[in-house]
Amino acid sequence: MYKGSVSKVLVTGAAGFIGFHLSRRLLAEGRTVVGLDNMNDYYDPAIKEARAAILKEAPLFTLVRRDMADRGFMKEFFEEERFDAVVNLAAQAGVRYSLVNPHSYVDTNLVGFANILEGCRHTGVRHLVFASSSSVYGINTRMPFSVHDNVDHPVSLYAASKKANELMAHTYAHLFRLPCTGLRFFTVYGPWGRPDMALFLFTKAILAGKPIDVFNYGRMRRDFTYIDDIVEGVVRVMDRIPEPDPAWSGASPDPGTSSAPYRIYNIGNNEPVELMRFIEILEETLGRKAEKRLLPIQPGDVPETYADIEDLERDVGFRPATSLETGIPRFVEWYREFYRA
Repeated sequence: MYKGSVSKVLVTGAAGFIGFHLSRRLLAEGRTVVGLDNMNDYYDPAIKEARAAILKEAPLFTLVRRDMADRGFMKEFFEEERFDAVVNLAAQAGVRYSLVNPHSYVDTNLVGFANILEGCRHTGVRHLVFASSSSVYGINTRMPFSVHDNVDHPVSLYAASKKANELMAHTYAHLFRLPCTGLRFFTVYGPWGRPDMALFLFTKAILAGKPIDVFNYGRMRRDFTYIDDIVEGVVRVMDRIPEPDPAWSGASPDPGTSSAPYRIYNIGNNEPVELMRFIEILEETLGRKAEKRLLPIQPGDVPETYADIEDLERDVGFRPATSLETGIPRFVEWYREFYRA
């Protein structure tokens, strides 16, 4: 049994990619985990069910199949369970999908998040950690992306909803002294990954002998971050409850800190890689060449992401370091086993 101060944790989106890996880690440490997931069909629910089945083998895990946009349920749920910490990973994900189904982002990422904040506020949750995204940097071009830079120019509704989460959390940290930490994840990949992400799509297509869509003619650069590094960062941050920054000044406001108990961190590999190199490593791993269909950049996408992780390293003593040469083969091994490919 876990003996620390954060022993009972709500993980929203627990059957999702990051939520699954985080829940396994917390359970391995002896913490009690309640997973909340509506098991929607944005991508194949079968992989969510497979993740959930593994989690349910742990005696300290409970899965609750409900939607966090249900206000009445969420109020009762928080009052009954009394969590030490909440890690909100449930979201309507995907930049491109936000162009065709915007209401889904409002329902989950805004209404659902408001219910999370209210639940935390009224039941004395000690720390709310929530997933933001590198997408919030929008059309910023100064590299690497820093949490101390202004991020008021998103280029997708998904990014805008994540920026809104940061603002909503700050308000609760200020008004109700609810400690909140937002984590901007950079292009997460690894075993059990999302089927709508590039690595999954490319692997499936290459093995089937089908062409892959390579946007921005392969000139995309992404700060690809391996799932284990993301989880390590989340756990370290979760156990470090933020304090107000005594040096914060309203005359020159720093977006990354606050006079409230609130922090923002990037979690990225701190090493952008060109998409063509990413594909090369995948080809080498699979032992097959990809047929590439070179296409222009998609609406809502940005050409490059690059995480400044100085604050993360300083405050929790961790910097992601898993290379694509290590991470991609691990994904491919899982994919071949799971799909018998």
